[in-house]
Amino acid sequence: MRVIEASSSTPTTTHQHRCPFHHQPAAVDQKTALRWSSGAALEGGPDGVWRVRDYRIARQILKSEQTRQAGFRAELLEHLEGRMRPPVLFQEGPAHHEQRRKTARFFTPKTVSSAYRGLMETLADELIGELQRRRRVDLSRLSMRLAVQVAAHVVGLTNSRLPGMDRRIDAFFAQPPAGPGRHLGLALAALRNQWRISLFYLLDVKPAIRVRRQQPREDVISHLIGQGYRDHEILTECITYGAAGMATTREFISIAAWHMLEQPALRARYLAADEAERHAILQELLRLEPVVGNLLRRATADLQVETEHGTVTIPAGALIDLQIHAANADESAVGAHGRQICLGRDLKAEGITPAGLSFGDGHHRCPGAYVAIQESDIFLQRLLALDGLRIIRPPTLTWNELIKSYEVRTFIVALS
Repeated sequence: MRVIEASSSTPTTTHQHRCPFHHQPAAVDQKTALRWSSGAALEGGPDGVWRVRDYRIARQILKSEQTRQAGFRAELLEHLEGRMRPPVLFQEGPAHHEQRRKTARFFTPKTVSSAYRGLMETLADELIGELQRRRRVDLSRLSMRLAVQVAAHVVGLTNSRLPGMDRRIDAFFAQPPAGPGRHLGLALAALRNQWRISLFYLLDVKPAIRVRRQQPREDVISHLIGQGYRDHEILTECITYGAAGMATTREFISIAAWHMLEQPALRARYLAADEAERHAILQELLRLEPVVGNLLRRATADLQVETEHGTVTIPAGALIDLQIHAANADESAVGAHGRQICLGRDLKAEGITPAGLSFGDGHHRCPGAYVAIQESDIFLQRLLALDGLRIIRPPTLTWNELIKSYEVRTFIVALS
């Protein structure tokens, strides 16, 4: 086993940042590190998997052109090679760069604010109004409805034959037990997924394609039609955006609300802040609680990685597991108290953003980062300003193996 130890100069508990909250040295604020794996900064295990827990090493790998996507069931694409173009999540090289360049206009801060802010505010007001009427709701369901509607407008999924797209997408990413026998269980799970995909296509994707073939709009589906994508290729892209723009934002809204409802000083600071500071607070929470906890890459050539102990070669074909919870808590990059909430954090690594690697990095960095932060902020501002809002039942946390993320479920809040 090849092991690269963490730097001996890693900060410990010195308190030289600007955080206004007192921290106990051994305290941990993280709620969601369900697959937290302690260990060396970089190690190649006997199973052939290289595990990365160091921020700088992880960033090198994410920015490298000598890797390809290995998560989100990338292996299934091998069976489809030649029959369809891969979705943007799995594209590499010039084709990927060109597609990202062409779709970037849908996700710029200017576009998000001008085209979608009003929608976000209207949806947030409607959902908060529902809470005020009912007095008690499952916040995980409320946040899903918000995330689905916002992402649907960006992608172009706005012509569904029946309501309930949020439930259809939620069912698609759910992973119930496979069944009594391994082979039978796998077969049944495959049939369930095919049925869910078919429903999503017939009720949500196909109607949107039909409308946009007749009258293109400024959204992703119209762009894909203009690029000559076939219906099944557009379906695959919509599933990809469903995971990225709907399921993950839903989880973050719930986890951010959980932290702030349990910490009155943090909630008060957030509500008193201007937009820039609120966004910074949300990014700090996302750094601490990255929704996608593991990013997987496959080395396409011998990959040279620079570490504090010299150059290490990850061999071609190796699977690389980038452990984002650990990388985001790497104190040599994020400063002291890496597993605690710290406003005004003293970030140390070159090029680091307040959210760390929670949106990824390099050519596969999540394009919808600003969409996620802005819609979360618009909703949470309204939610947390409600007098008498309290947690009735803390949520249940589980792990979704498909997208390597935590899931926040049955989060009951109420107004007194």
